[in-house]
Amino acid sequence: MPVQSNRLRRNALASVAVAALVATGAGIGFTQPSTPAYAQALSKNPIETPDHPPGSFATVVDKVKPGVVAVKVKLEDSATADDDDGPGNQGQQNVPPQLREFFKRFGQGGPGGQGGPGFGGQGPKRQGQRGAMGSGFIISADGYVVTNNHVVDKAKSVQVTLDDNRTLDAKVIGKDPKTDLALLKITEGGPFPYVSLSKSAPRVGDWVVAIGNPFGLGGTVTAGIVSARGRDIGAGPYDDFLQIDAPINKGNSGGPTFNVGGEVVGVNTAIASPSGGSVGLAFAIPAETVQAVVDQLRADGKVARGYLGVQVQPVTKDIADGLGLDKAKGALVDHAEAGTPAAKAGLKSGDVIESVNGTPVNDAKELSRRIAGLKPGAKVELAYLRGGKSDTATVELGALPNDPKSATGGRSGSSSDGQPRLGLSLAPASEVGAGDEGVAVMEVDPDGPAAAKGIEQGDIILDVAGSSVSRPSEVAERIRSAESSGRKAVLMRVKSAKGTTRFVAVALNKAG
Repeated sequence: MPVQSNRLRRNALASVAVAALVATGAGIGFTQPSTPAYAQALSKNPIETPDHPPGSFATVVDKVKPGVVAVKVKLEDSATADDDDGPGNQGQQNVPPQLREFFKRFGQGGPGGQGGPGFGGQGPKRQGQRGAMGSGFIISADGYVVTNNHVVDKAKSVQVTLDDNRTLDAKVIGKDPKTDLALLKITEGGPFPYVSLSKSAPRVGDWVVAIGNPFGLGGTVTAGIVSARGRDIGAGPYDDFLQIDAPINKGNSGGPTFNVGGEVVGVNTAIASPSGGSVGLAFAIPAETVQAVVDQLRADGKVARGYLGVQVQPVTKDIADGLGLDKAKGALVDHAEAGTPAAKAGLKSGDVIESVNGTPVNDAKELSRRIAGLKPGAKVELAYLRGGKSDTATVELGALPNDPKSATGGRSGSSSDGQPRLGLSLAPASEVGAGDEGVAVMEVDPDGPAAAKGIEQGDIILDVAGSSVSRPSEVAERIRSAESSGRKAVLMRVKSAKGTTRFVAVALNKAG
């Protein structure tokens, strides 16, 4: 398998995966791994049931491998490219900067790059058609193929290579960047071998088999277990990944992870690796999410999501104490946008949403995923707490806007009216040119309890303990009232200089 050595030296993942590199480009050598512990365990367990897999995964692989494809992409002329490896590494904008060195997409680079955007600096832009590769799997006899959005994003043309080495043209039916999924259709008539999505979620500890096209080595099979569920890696608004330890590398993006029954339980999409190579931390989109997204892409070419119209945040222990709640569960409403389904249903800032259609909501992320999983026009019943009392609201969901408007913030001034208990100097916002509502934070004691919770100079305190405030004396009054009622913390709604609002719970026993 000839390959140029300078190409591999430029690629961190390849340099980890390749055990020996021939400078002349004559070939690549691979080390002989020792027998994995799971293989030794399997050889002693011949019982072939979902709970006890066979001594070999060969039967499962023979069954499903024909349904797995390699995805080859020619990029648009303007796509970023790296010298020898095709598309360059392009940062995924929806991943926080602190995660970009840790979480790696699989590809040899930019959108569509051999599995998609990696995080490692942008290569020079070039004119002309640039190639990229990823993985995918066929879900119907007429040739529909699931892969990652970042594999085919900015694709000028797409081809898939089947297990029998046929290379066929495919077209992009639809893409969903928010879940990083895409649906393709093979243009040549079928029938094609295909695989099915699992209707049940795997358990932590279940065996799984991943098949894909790492480094262009199509039909590569690896095995491991489900390490965790419900992982949020900061890659998007609806993160709910399976974590698996089956070895995954560049080019596996969009490929399937199977259970021992041969059903797809996830779509491989990201790895966590300080070095860029597989270290046993891979993440897959659950089959339940894949099914919901693919159904809409197949019908409409796009995904329409339900929209509630609230800004929410998790209920932390401090916030639960501030609200007088027994448990830190639910989604706390920061703000209900005017004219949205939430506002029309009467939801207000400070409400804690506890369940959707009778199913408990653990945190703000789960609420977002639950609502986004419903279609516009759906009616949902929300159970919530307000002022310590339970209530319900029936909401008809709207359609999630593509470009929601952001709020604008005011500016801070320079006056003071001390409130030493929180370590803050405050002034009426209306008197210091910081807006028409709330109390402006003029100074912050860096050793005070408010500073410990992230309150900064220029913030605006809008309400304290559920009541709006406009003067520092009202802040003090609300704090005394919270203390007298036995609260461990006081809950404040704060607007930052950028205009975003959040709830902050400041512990009363740390006040000074």
